[in-house]
Amino acid sequence: MGQRMTKSTQILLGAALGVAALAFAAGRSSADDISQRAQRLLKRAIVLDTHDDTPQRMIYENFDLAARDARGHIDIPRMREGGLNGIFFSIWTPGTVPQLESVQVALRQIDAVREQARRHPNELVLATTAADIRAARAQGKIATLMGVEGGHMIADDLAILRIYATLGVRYITLTHSVNDDWADSSTDKPAHNGLTSFGKDVVREMNRLGMMVDISHVSDKTFYDVLEITRAPMIASHSSCRAICNVPRNMSDDMIRALAKNGGVININYHIGFLSQEYADASKSSKEASKPLEDQLAAECGKNQACLIRGGTRINQQLTAAGKLPPVSWEKIIEHIAHVVKLVGPNHVGLGSDFDGAIMPQGMEDVSHLPRIAEALLRKGYSEADVERILGGNLLRVMEQVEKVSREAPATK
Repeated sequence: MGQRMTKSTQILLGAALGVAALAFAAGRSSADDISQRAQRLLKRAIVLDTHDDTPQRMIYENFDLAARDARGHIDIPRMREGGLNGIFFSIWTPGTVPQLESVQVALRQIDAVREQARRHPNELVLATTAADIRAARAQGKIATLMGVEGGHMIADDLAILRIYATLGVRYITLTHSVNDDWADSSTDKPAHNGLTSFGKDVVREMNRLGMMVDISHVSDKTFYDVLEITRAPMIASHSSCRAICNVPRNMSDDMIRALAKNGGVININYHIGFLSQEYADASKSSKEASKPLEDQLAAECGKNQACLIRGGTRINQQLTAAGKLPPVSWEKIIEHIAHVVKLVGPNHVGLGSDFDGAIMPQGMEDVSHLPRIAEALLRKGYSEADVERILGGNLLRVMEQVEKVSREAPATK
């Protein structure tokens, strides 16, 4: 009898197995349902990315967006796979480049972005307003927008700012990694105590022109100075949360609260050095190991910024494989989004990847992986309406409000 199950035991065991099977099936069904909900959501949502550095590839490598190229993060085939509906291409030169040269390079990049839209009219459309983005979505096209990353590229001249606006630029990042002549950067020694008088004029003129003021890269004092001046909501085009990864490029909780009160949006940066404190700390201690590799890269690439950015990813992979740097998962993006939502709600956070300009986390190697974000947010219990806002709706709202401020501005000073 000890080796045999009684009939009652068999019945109980069968019932238990049945319950377990039902629970497993229910769990799998629930997971499948969320995946299907995410797919349906992406078919109706407008998914926007506020920061991408592919113009470096366009001018240094003659890169065509229509061509699938696994070396980078962005191209039309992979944007289609990822469900991306609109993208802000970053017009960028290092802040150490002489001003007039930086204007020349900026104009080349603007021309390159506009040429991409001209060459591929069935896939891309140049957009300058929220209505343009919505129209592009309705036509099944990808909205192509531009932001200038670094106030040094206006060469201290409001006329150049106005020219950029005329050419389609819809935001200016007030500084890059070093101070310019009228605003302090988050990663440089303060020189102006925030914004100068001219810097305040820049903000006012951007409000009048309908250009979003981007406070990624600026010092904390510059940020608060902008808050006092602007009549329109601001954006952080590619910043993350200092509470999770304490680096100057990220925003503190107080700054995020102030940005939300202003009506603005922080668009989360996917760069692993801004997502993970563990990685940020390890990268400081690994500088000695990385310097010879970086020096060699600089010699190989010269002024080719696309080459330098791609080489930085390669160096990171080497150091990670050697155990000198920790791996970082794409799920850290979700952690940063969730932190903002917990802090100020779901109406003030979006996506600012820094694709083709930074080192991506594992699992977000390129734009084709974007659906993971929608699915992960649904799994956290966010409503579909809130997920749509995070994916792009919040940025559209800011654009509409900035456009309204511009329309209501007096024609002359």
